[in-house]
Amino acid sequence: MAGSVISPVDPQKQIRGVLFDLDGTLYHQPRLRSLMMAELLTLPLYGLTSAPRRYRALAAYRQAQEELRRHPPAQSLAEAQLTVAAARAGLPLAAVRSLVDEWMMKRPLKYLRWCKAAGLDDLLEVLRQAGVRIGVLSDYPAAEKLRAMGLAGRFSPVLCAADPEIGVLKPNPRGFLHACEIWGLDPQDVLVVGDRAEVDAAGAAAAGMSSVIVSHHAAAASQIPACVVFPSLERLSRVFQPRR
Repeated sequence: MAGSVISPVDPQKQIRGVLFDLDGTLYHQPRLRSLMMAELLTLPLYGLTSAPRRYRALAAYRQAQEELRRHPPAQSLAEAQLTVAAARAGLPLAAVRSLVDEWMMKRPLKYLRWCKAAGLDDLLEVLRQAGVRIGVLSDYPAAEKLRAMGLAGRFSPVLCAADPEIGVLKPNPRGFLHACEIWGLDPQDVLVVGDRAEVDAAGAAAAGMSSVIVSHHAAAASQIPACVVFPSLERLSRVFQPRR
């Protein structure tokens, strides 16, 4: 039987599972992107002349993801995103695949431990001690990132939108509900923690879950039911800590 903590959305309810977003939630995304941009522009092996091509392909890949949120593909999600990005960037599919694998999946790993969100370790420990189940639902493959952050084995399940059982991006509720099925929990007993109200909180609401958005902009979640905003994971952790 899963343990529980008081819901930060409704103190009259208990939370038995917490489903985290990864990018921008468990680590500081602007910091990581700044580090990657510096590497993208200055790496001597590739030279500055190659930087615009790399940047164009990676920007197109991110833009393709937002397009596919609105219009889910009939084909494999991962392949669809690469295909759309290649067309937009005017580059061969193989070239975009190689750039994405290198610059979005592999090279950032070495920086992730230093970009971990403040308060994350304490929050996970509070939830562990309470017996609350914790998992990850990410737009991108998450296992290697979690390992690079020193968090391997801390989350179960670790889900990606491109997993065959999901195949759609947030805010589609399929991934959220799949986590509930794995846990054997009712959606109302699960809290989603993310950084984008229109993606994480909207998906949680569509699945019948409550949510916390970690942001300094309180208006981010004003139109979404059962959603509250916290400025940091540290503040959220205090809500879950046992009262003395």
